[in-house]
Amino acid sequence: MREDPVEMSVAAPVAAPPEPQREALPTAPSTVPGGAPLSLAPPAAGIPGAAPATVPAAKIEIRDLNLYYGPFRAVRDVSMGIAANQITAIIGPSGCGKSTFLRSINRMHELTRHASMDGQVLLDGVDVYSPEVDAVDLRRFVGMVFQRPNPFPTMSIYDNVVAGLRLGGGARKADLDEVVERCLRAAGLWDEVKDKLRAGGTSLSGGQQQRLCIARALAVDPEVILMDEPASALDPVATLRIEELMLELRGRFTIVIVTHNMQQASRVSDFTAFFSMGEDRAGYLVEMDRTARIFTNPREKLTEDYVSGRFG
Repeated sequence: MREDPVEMSVAAPVAAPPEPQREALPTAPSTVPGGAPLSLAPPAAGIPGAAPATVPAAKIEIRDLNLYYGPFRAVRDVSMGIAANQITAIIGPSGCGKSTFLRSINRMHELTRHASMDGQVLLDGVDVYSPEVDAVDLRRFVGMVFQRPNPFPTMSIYDNVVAGLRLGGGARKADLDEVVERCLRAAGLWDEVKDKLRAGGTSLSGGQQQRLCIARALAVDPEVILMDEPASALDPVATLRIEELMLELRGRFTIVIVTHNMQQASRVSDFTAFFSMGEDRAGYLVEMDRTARIFTNPREKLTEDYVSGRFG
């Protein structure tokens, strides 16, 4: 899946360490010529256009994306980019389509009955909705961590981590042992569970369960990690540990997080995209920029009102 990134307005990449080669998804040429910046925030109804931040490399490009549940359009006309090896936060009031948008990146939106889409979601220039792209393979590249911890209840801590690898078959026990330790260390959980790997995953605290789910996502060697309000069900101490973990993973993975917590978005993200909802109840992108600018000097009055707590 790794190709030369396309230059566009999104985010400045952090150099990632070399990774093992693996089979890529079918490639397709990007329609954006190399070196030609792409405007990521076209004006929505009633929202004047403004020049977005320009950065050299995007991992994900969203183009004219519309998402539907039956005849209802939940997200309309979103075009934006997501920076490689950075944290991008998606913020906005309830009901504006943030989670729906997030699930469209790895095609989980299509699992909902009567859901549909039009537009493009490009991962390294490959349209993930192309018929040549297998959705199961895509979700190995683009992992997901949900709002509430969801370890498999009948599996041990060990088996939860390697569940995705075992689905593919052929993994040796020694290899699985190495993956379990590596991923639990990456998730900041190894020292807490190394002596009870055969205990049930649900025996852990809520914060530990969420870090276990992150370790499970890391085990299949993704390139992108989507997080849908990963700390909303956790206490402040566990929330802080999840935030520290995100910062530790930044630079190795492209992370997209949906959050209602403005302080969390400002603490952990490099870029922030603000979504709102129009009179037609469809969510749309108001603006996207570096997080520091969104929270201190946004271009749009609507953004300023939201981040300052005047509505939402």
